[in-house]
Amino acid sequence: GAGAAVWKNPVGKGKHCMSKTPLVAVVGPTASGKTAFAVKIAQQFQGEVISMDSMQIYRGMQIGTAAPTEEEMQGIPHHMLNMVDIRENFSVNDYVTLAKPLIEEIVSRGKLPILCGGTGLYFNSLIYGYNMTKAETDPAIKEELYAYVQQYGIQALFERLKQCDPVSAEQIHPNNVKRVVRALEVYEMTGVPKSQQTEAQGTPVYRLAAFGMDWPRETLYQRIDCRVEQMLSDGLEQEVRNLVSAGKLELQDDQCQAAAAIGYREMLDYLAGKTSYEETVALIKQNTRRYAKRQLTWFRKIKDITWLNPLDGSAEKAALQKIKQMLEI
Repeated sequence: GAGAAVWKNPVGKGKHCMSKTPLVAVVGPTASGKTAFAVKIAQQFQGEVISMDSMQIYRGMQIGTAAPTEEEMQGIPHHMLNMVDIRENFSVNDYVTLAKPLIEEIVSRGKLPILCGGTGLYFNSLIYGYNMTKAETDPAIKEELYAYVQQYGIQALFERLKQCDPVSAEQIHPNNVKRVVRALEVYEMTGVPKSQQTEAQGTPVYRLAAFGMDWPRETLYQRIDCRVEQMLSDGLEQEVRNLVSAGKLELQDDQCQAAAAIGYREMLDYLAGKTSYEETVALIKQNTRRYAKRQLTWFRKIKDITWLNPLDGSAEKAALQKIKQMLEI
């Protein structure tokens, strides 16, 4: 790769910027071409890609999460994909615990680590060393919240969350009882909304070059619609049916984090006879667009991200130049 000779031992041991581990990040909304750009960077600078996607981590969900195919990876090593069983919950703490040593290991082999994905919570916690102390759990509060669901229903519980932590309510599917309960529990225990506890930003703990993919909104929405059509023709329905018949997903699944993923939730409702196929497709598109909007809102708040319009070839050149400069420090 072009930039490979530039840095042989980027990791010093002092405390100032020079000694920080170099890291590139490609972030932004779903369907914005992050993988293609991350692969291009990896080819030029002898890099390896680390997925930063809270759903691509699960096994058996390749189609609906648009996990990169062998063809898209172009021989570049990709990490943190397809490694957790669907029935397991995987937290931001779990992600950071696995990603940190992986970044160091990639650098120790003389390669450049490239984060690629759209899960903002992972980005903040990893990049800013934000410590989401597993806000201890309080069984009494938890019990009260589950009792509340039994008595008044999930929608009523979700309304409670909207009152005290509207940002988390935006990011959690109302049917995901477990996460709604968790967000309320954190609020009850600490008095601080869970969303605010994860937005703390300081100085990156890495020597960072971060780029956000910034399409004109209409173009992005067209790309999302095309992506959804592609998933359907690639067999999303069959993928979900297989997961159901393997006992990995249930049609009514409130406890499973993976079941709340866009594409899966709607397809499960379709298989349960709640919606027609046309409605299902329209809902997946609509919910994906809303999700993309939330991703953009999240990443726009982060000052260390340089936004690129992928339609502008010179923006990409400038980004590659910026990475080169970072590695020459």
